[in-house]
Amino acid sequence: MAATRLNCRLTLAALSLAILFAAAAAAQEYQPPPFDPAGEDVVEACRCSPGTLLQWSYGNSFEGGPNLDEPIVTDRPDFTEASVTVGRGVLQIETGYTYTFDNDGTQTIGHSYPEALFRYGMFAEWFEWRLAWNYAHEIVDGVESAGAEDLYLGFKLALTPQEGILPEMALVPQMTVPTGGSVFRADEVLPGVNWLYGWDINDWLATGGSTQFNRTPDDVTAQAYTQWAQSWTVNYSLTERVGAYTEWFAFFPHSADTARVEHYFDGGFTYLLSDDVQWDIRGGVGLNAAADDYFVGSGLSLRFK
Repeated sequence: MAATRLNCRLTLAALSLAILFAAAAAAQEYQPPPFDPAGEDVVEACRCSPGTLLQWSYGNSFEGGPNLDEPIVTDRPDFTEASVTVGRGVLQIETGYTYTFDNDGTQTIGHSYPEALFRYGMFAEWFEWRLAWNYAHEIVDGVESAGAEDLYLGFKLALTPQEGILPEMALVPQMTVPTGGSVFRADEVLPGVNWLYGWDINDWLATGGSTQFNRTPDDVTAQAYTQWAQSWTVNYSLTERVGAYTEWFAFFPHSADTARVEHYFDGGFTYLLSDDVQWDIRGGVGLNAAADDYFVGSGLSLRFK
């Protein structure tokens, strides 16, 4: 009961933050028109739309944030999500499929699809709403179970642009709500937060990471615990259309009944079919006994602006 009340408070706090940032965006974007000193015509109103909520340096250049003249930037296929928002008025849909295999005395095969993530920029360039839905099909020693997973809700705030060694950063307050099928549904709202940071090293090399804390149900007892997830990725631009990445990520449970630390290494390729359409392929392996043996997957991302 106490955990449920805490989760409700965290959910209300997240929604309050969203409303607060939306109001701040509206106030920040519009500036009243200045008057001509000679008392003649009023100068046309100026609308400014900063790309990030904050800046490392003092000023009003509003550098950073989404660039819609550049190719699509996606949260997939790596575990580390992008530290930039999609842009105000832009809808981005990212989908995929993942096959997972593990045999630690019990053989588990997993199918995950459509891994649909909907991202929509609203209020300002640095704010986006996020909604994700997925269906899981799992086979454990020949016994099958399938159903929808809990709905994911969140919003991303683009905090800062990169300035020298100071990183581009974003923050994602997020949660899952108990809407899934009985096999995969948690009995409570599970809040979390994801801190993203990245650097462009040069025209063909970039790196970044994510640090997140989420409430997560134990696979065996279904009791929720706090999970710390950490990742680091290196991204390569091989040609104008082809990209690649290599990455490490891990899960560190705190106060879990049975969950153990899991480490993974993965990599993949992306191909731009156009500036607004990206196809990806990826694969990864577990680095310790508690992790899944391997996973492979592919996906497609679309941008509507």
